[in-house]
Amino acid sequence: LFGIRLGAVMVTGIILATMFWKLDNSPKGIQERLGFFAFAMSTIFYTCAEAIPVFLQERYIFMRETAYNAYRRSSYVLAHSIISIPSLLFLSFSFSAITFWAVGLSGGFSGYLFFFFFTFASFWAGSSFVTFLSGIVSHVMLGYTVVVAILAYFLLFSGFFISRDRIPPYWLWFHYASLVKYPYQGVLQNEFDDPAKCFVRGIQVFDNSPLGAVPNSVKLQLLKTMSHTLGTNITSSTCLTTGLDILKQTGVTDINKWGCLWITVALGFFFRLMFYFTLLFGSKNKRR
Repeated sequence: LFGIRLGAVMVTGIILATMFWKLDNSPKGIQERLGFFAFAMSTIFYTCAEAIPVFLQERYIFMRETAYNAYRRSSYVLAHSIISIPSLLFLSFSFSAITFWAVGLSGGFSGYLFFFFFTFASFWAGSSFVTFLSGIVSHVMLGYTVVVAILAYFLLFSGFFISRDRIPPYWLWFHYASLVKYPYQGVLQNEFDDPAKCFVRGIQVFDNSPLGAVPNSVKLQLLKTMSHTLGTNITSSTCLTTGLDILKQTGVTDINKWGCLWITVALGFFFRLMFYFTLLFGSKNKRR
């Protein structure tokens, strides 16, 4: 099972690395970076769905041995959690090492460490969530259906398809309950939190508009007209959009990246605790 997960993670990492090879700091590069982060974070959670059969296959042994007082339920949950950490660390290192440098993400080595930590935290939270569901759902195929459906909802409300400011108020609670929101928001802040880095300069402001196909000479004339109207000098080298502007536009400024990291890790512990309670109240077969 670990070999399958590792293979899926590495194949996905290689595909992402080749698809998003060395992204530039242009308006198109912005959209491509957002797409990369959304797909990367969601893929991490989806690969965790393969942990569904683990407890379902161990359920009979667990029920029998706890019935004979071989160990406590808390001991099983603790051991189950600890033994998963080395494999999650290896998966996180493999994925982050393949993608970070190939895609050309920002921040250097410190930026890579943050990306690695968010990758590991996502694997940890996703694995904990799937483990918790495996304690509730007793059938493998039903478990896969429930996990895939819930993860799809998490991705929908993560802030990628629609920003937090545009989500209807009655669905805003689901945005903050989404497991994908926090790592996605964290890696975006890790990428775009440099105020000195520019992503749109001068005539690049027309790239994603119908005026993107007109000659550069016409674009320069338009910049002169805009400068005259706005009362400020806008040249072909004037920075019009920084990384902080992108963060504001995507609505991911409510929680900083450190907060997103600790929330993701805490959610992993929360679902492990919930897994313990499902075992505590769902398997009262103790012999006297």
